[in-house]
Amino acid sequence: MIFSVPLSQTLISLAIVLLGTLVSCKGQPVSSQVQTISKGKIGGSCEGCELIFVGMPAEIKAVDTSAGWSEKGQRLLIAGTIYQADGETPAQGVVLYYWQTDVNGLYTPAAGQDQLTLPHGHIRGWVKTDEKGRYEIYTIRPGAYPRESMPAHVHFFLLEPGANEAYYTEDLNFDDDPLLITHLKKYLPENRGGSGIARILLRDGIQVAEHDIILGLNIPNHPKVARTGSGLAVGEDQPSFIPYHAYGPDKGTRTCPVCKYGRYHGLLYFVGNRPDWPAIRSWLTYLEKESAIRQQRKILR
Repeated sequence: MIFSVPLSQTLISLAIVLLGTLVSCKGQPVSSQVQTISKGKIGGSCEGCELIFVGMPAEIKAVDTSAGWSEKGQRLLIAGTIYQADGETPAQGVVLYYWQTDVNGLYTPAAGQDQLTLPHGHIRGWVKTDEKGRYEIYTIRPGAYPRESMPAHVHFFLLEPGANEAYYTEDLNFDDDPLLITHLKKYLPENRGGSGIARILLRDGIQVAEHDIILGLNIPNHPKVARTGSGLAVGEDQPSFIPYHAYGPDKGTRTCPVCKYGRYHGLLYFVGNRPDWPAIRSWLTYLEKESAIRQQRKILR
């Protein structure tokens, strides 16, 4: 979440980015986290992506109820919007295939299940986004793999309209998972389609996880995305940072801006962990002058 104080008290935060996120199996064996990007193939290598077509219904709706919904466990609603590459335009007709473990952390099969889909277990299904790009999945909270440290998660394959091959997007993880923090300190994210960490809300005894996806974001060989410039991409989580106030009533301090001011319009200036101090000094000088000018205009009014 981007935040700052009002522009008349512009916050210029020098941020030492603490990189870290979770590991995710992405449809790969747990022991194989490194993937080889296939030249020209959208999304690169995707083991098991063909399973999106196995058992796929002729008609797919925007709302699906998984087999897990009627089983023991914490009921969970995964809801979100899939956007075009600009991060703003809703994407209609996108097929999202999901699969997950049961409450015990196992991909348990169902009686008579197609042999090809046994690795995905019986809690699997499809949704297709509506005209507003929205989808909803009613399921249960997955369990973590037994005797492993990987956080519980839900897998996704995505099939864009008119495409004949799917690619994987970031697994859905949960911000209240006790296993998550350890992984945040050890593994870098791919952020395929956006962040994979969802904040959990509770509504009438049902946990709700909002999970938006942006087509092509951090997807290798995707034809619609040609990212330029610096900074975070649309849909990526803001990393942890150490603030430094360069202007305003807290100038020279490391006061927490959200704690003191809440979330208001303003400016954050991230410098990362390899700061170019001459460039930073130049930017800060410019921004402080601009802030002073706007403050003067406010006084004159």
